[in-house]
Amino acid sequence: MRRNLFAWIPVAGVLIQLAVCTAAVAANLKTSTATKTKYRITGVVKDALGRPIKHAVLSLQGSSGKVVAHASSNDAGEFSFNGIARGTYAVVATSNGFKPATAIVAVSTKGAAPVVVAMEAEKAVSLAVAATRLDKARNSLSPDTGGSKYTFTQQAIQQLPQGSNTPLNQVILQAPGVAQDSYGQLHVRGDHANLQYRINGVQLPEGITGFGQVLSPRFAQSISLLTGVLPAEYGLRTAGVIDIKTKDGLLDNLADVDFYGGQRGTTEPSFEYGGSKGNFSYFVTGQYLGTDRGVEPPTSGPTAIHDTSNQGAGFGYFSYFINSTTRLSLISGTAINHFQIPANPNQPQMFALEDVPVYPSAKVRENQFEQNYFNVLALQGTVGENFDYQLAPFSRYSAVTFNPDHTGDLIYNGAAAKVFRSDWGNGFQLDTAYHGITDHTFRLGGYFDAERAEIDNHESVFPAVGGVQSSDVPISFVNDLALQTWIYSGYIQDEWKPIEKLTINYGVRFDLYDGLVRADQASPRIALEYKLYKGTTLHAGYARQMTPPETELVSVGNIKQLSGTTGAPASKGNGNPTVERDHLFDAGVTQEVIPGLNVGIDSYYKKASELIDEGQFGPALIFETFNYNKGRVWGVEFTSSYNHENIYAYDNFAYSVAQGTQVESGQFNFAPDELKYINSHYIFLDHDQTFTNSAGAVYTWHGFAFSIDGIYGSGLRSGFANTGNLPYYIQVDGGITRRVTLPNHGGVLEFRTAMVNMNDHIYQVRNGSGIGVFAAQYGPRRALYGGIKWELPFTKSASAQTP
Repeated sequence: MRRNLFAWIPVAGVLIQLAVCTAAVAANLKTSTATKTKYRITGVVKDALGRPIKHAVLSLQGSSGKVVAHASSNDAGEFSFNGIARGTYAVVATSNGFKPATAIVAVSTKGAAPVVVAMEAEKAVSLAVAATRLDKARNSLSPDTGGSKYTFTQQAIQQLPQGSNTPLNQVILQAPGVAQDSYGQLHVRGDHANLQYRINGVQLPEGITGFGQVLSPRFAQSISLLTGVLPAEYGLRTAGVIDIKTKDGLLDNLADVDFYGGQRGTTEPSFEYGGSKGNFSYFVTGQYLGTDRGVEPPTSGPTAIHDTSNQGAGFGYFSYFINSTTRLSLISGTAINHFQIPANPNQPQMFALEDVPVYPSAKVRENQFEQNYFNVLALQGTVGENFDYQLAPFSRYSAVTFNPDHTGDLIYNGAAAKVFRSDWGNGFQLDTAYHGITDHTFRLGGYFDAERAEIDNHESVFPAVGGVQSSDVPISFVNDLALQTWIYSGYIQDEWKPIEKLTINYGVRFDLYDGLVRADQASPRIALEYKLYKGTTLHAGYARQMTPPETELVSVGNIKQLSGTTGAPASKGNGNPTVERDHLFDAGVTQEVIPGLNVGIDSYYKKASELIDEGQFGPALIFETFNYNKGRVWGVEFTSSYNHENIYAYDNFAYSVAQGTQVESGQFNFAPDELKYINSHYIFLDHDQTFTNSAGAVYTWHGFAFSIDGIYGSGLRSGFANTGNLPYYIQVDGGITRRVTLPNHGGVLEFRTAMVNMNDHIYQVRNGSGIGVFAAQYGPRRALYGGIKWELPFTKSASAQTP
């Protein structure tokens, strides 16, 4: 009895407030305005995670405390009171397992706004429930209204032919509008790189470009690619946002070891381990990859010359619940990769080196060593029911060392350069969201990043007169410099639902870049999403965008040093890379044709000034940034997917055009005749691919899963000023998996067989021509792989634990 009395004390307080409010309203209303018109009150009952509560008992109380109506919630948590007069009321909800909850609603001549009654569980919230609630709050910080979102769930990743052994870039290749390039590069919607990587909503600072995949699908709960007109909180790199939600030891209690490998000398052991103890949870994973085909070789044969690679990566996610609404988490990752650069046999010797009359090109031995380390510390939580926040300081260090074959590079290229580049970025990101105003979600946040790049070149060349070698004794130069960049960003935006079917997200961000140049810009954004009718959604938007250059460049001093040598560039111009500014327009529609069958179409147009592009302009496989004065990119994407019982299939097709004109920086990388042509023509960018297609299917039968996926490309650009293009290519991969439960609680074994390029189609990703392309690269040849994963039985659920 005492417990029931205390439970109603808050209700009594609310009634007092109602009485005061009602008296104030009555004092300002004339009795002549009284009317007999009746109104309807509607609402929904939800728990702390926003899930509907069915069969809740509701009563509507007037200012005197008298109950004027009764109702109960349906399976969707919805309720209504009919025939209600104007006034101020209290909606009181009760349900087994929950504390009584109250919400105030005012009925005016315009009716009443929908009511949300949030009920709190009587028992302490478990850690698993708290984690789910905070994950939902974290997702609310990162909306995607108006853009296109393509998500790979953990199940979808596992159903790929190679499962979680699939490199991240090959996972993303299955999304619409993504074209592959050599060295693991991806091009989304006609942009060169310009990708932003986020882990649990936190943007990682950029690292030095290399071959290795720093991030792995192995630690992902889901991977999403966001494109199009994105809300104001997304900036700097906007061609695509790759958003990774990590596995969590609390929600993903697991332990497994995986042994995978096959042809091309491939060995790839890995492990995953996640669990929790008290308020602390953890998830760690690690993998090693050894292969004899680490980089796309310049030869078509299945076995490349000097192409062995050893790659190791580790990742950890650790979280601690300070209380049920506040979580502190640490994300830490590392990737250390060593690559041999494949040799190209039977090439003619171009230069003479003292005491070395013959040096076959097949014996050229170049190597590249890459390091990446990143850490993110995130404090994330909710305040009441209406305010979410996340504050995340971060740090990332990356370095690339290119070691030349001093003799071979001098003989075949006329220059041998040992190149070291490092980048250390530190900063923080703040995101907040406020839901306290009906039909609005306000978001406010900022981003700060300070980066220091070290660029060291130790180069040997031959003396030359008029571009012709004049001595067979090389001379050496050293050019070391450091570059400091600062980025300051802030944004404010509102997600507004003026009517049930329409969502409008509008806002503005401000970016200031201080590095190679100093530039700033205010960038307005607006996007609309309209649910025309059930199963049909329209979206459209506009975004002003600003993209800073990479923190890498070749100095003017270096070019002057090389004057009168075989390393001298053909052109003298060397304007500093600058920021890109563009206008982006996007519109599309998605439609559920029948249950399980979804189709969509999306179109975009980007008009850019100082369009950023990148290229490899020498034997060191490190990219250089340059700008076109003007750029234009447009295209259309078609998507479709079908999911029914034991079959899932998808198909994505894209048409894209990317062009630029007038080289504004890094002109020394171009031949004079190309510069002249580009200054008077719009040319296709080297990474432009007119048609791109990805498709796949998964079929499960009696415990077996059969999967197949494929990619088609019409070919990247080639030739003088990118006026040609490579032939089309098709690559099809397939796989079979079988899961077997071991007796006596021995866990689960998963057997996997995969074949890459099943039709053994020989194709070139690059042929060595085109702007910023130094050598030819071939796609993978047919190869058979297999693996056994043992899911260990000793992990236990921690969902019953409480903070």
